[in-house]
Amino acid sequence: MAVELGVEKPDPLGVSPAQRRSAELEGLIERDPRRFRVLTGDRPTGPLHLGHYFGTLRNRVRLQGRGLEMFIVIADYQVLTDRDVAENPREHVEGLVLDYLAAGIDPARATIFAHSAVPALNQLLLPFLSLISVAELSRNPTVKDEIAHSRQSAVSGLMFTYPAHQAADVLFCKANLVPVGQDQLPHLELTRTIARRFNERYGTAPASPFPEPDALLSAAPLLLGTDGTKMSKSRGNAIALAADADETARLVRRTVTDGDRHIAYDPANRPAVSSLVLLAALCLDRDPHLVAADIGDRGAAALKATVTEAVNEHLAPIRARRAEYAADRAYLREVLREGNERARAVADSTLDEVRAAMRM
Repeated sequence: MAVELGVEKPDPLGVSPAQRRSAELEGLIERDPRRFRVLTGDRPTGPLHLGHYFGTLRNRVRLQGRGLEMFIVIADYQVLTDRDVAENPREHVEGLVLDYLAAGIDPARATIFAHSAVPALNQLLLPFLSLISVAELSRNPTVKDEIAHSRQSAVSGLMFTYPAHQAADVLFCKANLVPVGQDQLPHLELTRTIARRFNERYGTAPASPFPEPDALLSAAPLLLGTDGTKMSKSRGNAIALAADADETARLVRRTVTDGDRHIAYDPANRPAVSSLVLLAALCLDRDPHLVAADIGDRGAAALKATVTEAVNEHLAPIRARRAEYAADRAYLREVLREGNERARAVADSTLDEVRAAMRM
């Protein structure tokens, strides 16, 4: 799948190359799941929320259940790309482990590790940076967006290495499948470019050091936050997985809607109302149009009551598991320690191969 960086041209039916390839990959996963190694992860900047859960966590649990090998990086070093300091990193790292386990990630089948705990992974950054130009880094659309929304008074040089950091995260374990959203495709295309260039420059037939990883696009829903904009930790408009039932009810009550009393699922024209309808539908495993039809003319109050009940019922077992794991912090640290050890062993082996290929 070769795409122009940041540009995906759909076919006459409106299906992009990445979407077609993702459909093919789902078929391959069904037939032979053990051929895939997955890399995915999060930055530890705060608690995961409903957008993360329906956007990524449920898909990770699904892929794990299919038998795919999975590496999950907690990208603590990457927090520094758009922030002057990493605030409460240890607390946030443990919080991510809590959310992963509560959502159903099994540490016996998935390697959960912290970026900063794997030195060999970071040593791949230098040879990778030598394979791409400053222009390729600076025109990456995701980097441009991160710079535009940066919390720093001046953007650090680390920001421009962000795509190469992500390439190292993916390639250190030779992952060949990366679940991403549409906005992350430019990053993954640069990862594929780095892998291809390394193989061309240093690889020896018949084996190449790195696979060119595929993007697996999921039908991740876009959930809006309580203020009607994209749900985000940094915007303070999210409903965290760790929120209890009362806090969830309070947050849903303050969510913006519109002045039309009739509830309909119309994302293009009524995004705020439709996001609430979709959230209820996801929790209830129903079609959002049917959820909206059930509420009808009963207005925003009835919609919010439906959403609150659906979210609290759906998250109840997850919150119960989270509370159990939270009571045993030693276990959380053991999960992370074992994951770090496994990731270090893989990274050390890959770095040895890279050094040998480069005749270092």
